[in-house]
Amino acid sequence: MAFLELRGIGKRFGATVALEGVDLSVETGEVHALVGENGSGKSTLMRVLAGVVSRDAGSILLDGRSFEPRDPGHARLSGVAMIHQELSLCDHLSVVDNVLLGMERTRLGLLDSSEQERIARSALDRLGHGDIDLSVPVGRYPISVRQTIEIARALAVGCRVIVFDEPTSSLTLSDAQRLFSIIDSLRADGHAVVYISHFFDEVRRVSDRFTVLRDGRNAGGGVTKEFTDEQIISMMVGREIADLYPRSAHNPGEVALSLHGLSGMTKPADATIEVRAGEVLGISGLAGAGRTELLRAVFGLDPVKRGRVKLLAHVGPASPAQRWAQGAGMLSEDRKNEGLALGMTVAENTLLTTLPPWVSPGWEARAAQSSIEQLGIKTQGPHQPVHALSGGNQQKVALARLLAHDADVYLLDEPTRGIDVASKEQIYQLIDAVAQRGKAVLVVSSYLPELLGVCDRIAVMSRGHLSPALPVAQWSQESLMHEAVGSA
Repeated sequence: MAFLELRGIGKRFGATVALEGVDLSVETGEVHALVGENGSGKSTLMRVLAGVVSRDAGSILLDGRSFEPRDPGHARLSGVAMIHQELSLCDHLSVVDNVLLGMERTRLGLLDSSEQERIARSALDRLGHGDIDLSVPVGRYPISVRQTIEIARALAVGCRVIVFDEPTSSLTLSDAQRLFSIIDSLRADGHAVVYISHFFDEVRRVSDRFTVLRDGRNAGGGVTKEFTDEQIISMMVGREIADLYPRSAHNPGEVALSLHGLSGMTKPADATIEVRAGEVLGISGLAGAGRTELLRAVFGLDPVKRGRVKLLAHVGPASPAQRWAQGAGMLSEDRKNEGLALGMTVAENTLLTTLPPWVSPGWEARAAQSSIEQLGIKTQGPHQPVHALSGGNQQKVALARLLAHDADVYLLDEPTRGIDVASKEQIYQLIDAVAQRGKAVLVVSSYLPELLGVCDRIAVMSRGHLSPALPVAQWSQESLMHEAVGSA
């Protein structure tokens, strides 16, 4: 019998079936990857395990005993912790206070500071981070250190099952490697680890076995090293994906966007580039190099210190509203805070920049329905709130707004971050299609195979300086990385 067993788990949200008869087992000393499309039920299954939502059917066994988590606190005290994409730490509290939050040690009715520090230090030592200052407020540390502190919090209470939900979504490559080392140590210590990720290279790096969910049901699984990426993708989407990266013939035309010596208040330091109508130009580089700041400066979200921006016939800086009117559209990497109005409906978000002063709900729904069908957005309908959608479908709504606006220049910042392979395929097809229609696409991505797969030319940002753009055939993953770190 496995250390953790979920049998026949079912969960409904109204008329929506989120999980139906799902099974999952994890051994001690095992990292088990949970993969599937956005909306396939992965996070819901783990939220059931972590006590965030209650199950409607099925049973959970933990170390051979029935496990009935009442809430996340009870699950944690019972030995199950979940490390979410959005960390649940209090930035104003110290490291030690966060590690022992809700599990404070007292003596004679008073907080036992020395015991608290001993427990926190022991947990961090086990993760190889005993050098972290326990007295510093958590908010002063970078995301990678805060993530380590959250893992230490799980160890401090004695958790034997730890769930990681897309843990590298906000990490640099080096920080992700450190996280993988921590997961290796958790495996060696006999923990049962569940790892949710859309990146197959991560799944292969950390996991021993995997389980695929599709439409809330089991769709396959096995020993990770015994399956190819294509076989796993086929399980996820229920069909074979012959070509993840479409490569249609693009015919670049006139220059649609040109930057000359562009410099922001902090970054970029110097960027000169031309993007032509009908081409996809990618920007590679390390996190913090200035790629996002470049797009923000072009779109008017950040001030321009010096240099020239020419967008179609318009020269000089402009506000975001003016950029929309001039024919540019931007997709932010932060879709929750900048890319979407989460409290508004799918239809309202899709038509946000094109709505006339007065519209009927029926017209709005019909106008949005075509975008829903075109992009395959999984939603109950145009009037469903965007916050109720999965991450991949939220991303499609943000892209649908650019399509509805019929922009001539697309500025896409990490367009496929945190979404599943089937949704990525649709977005790649969309990027290819808009380029074929003569639109100019400038795309920033941290995923090198993506840039090499969809772009016509690629430039590299390093410490705020943008390299000349070269045809994609002249680049490899190794040369892109070498260029990114060459002047660091």
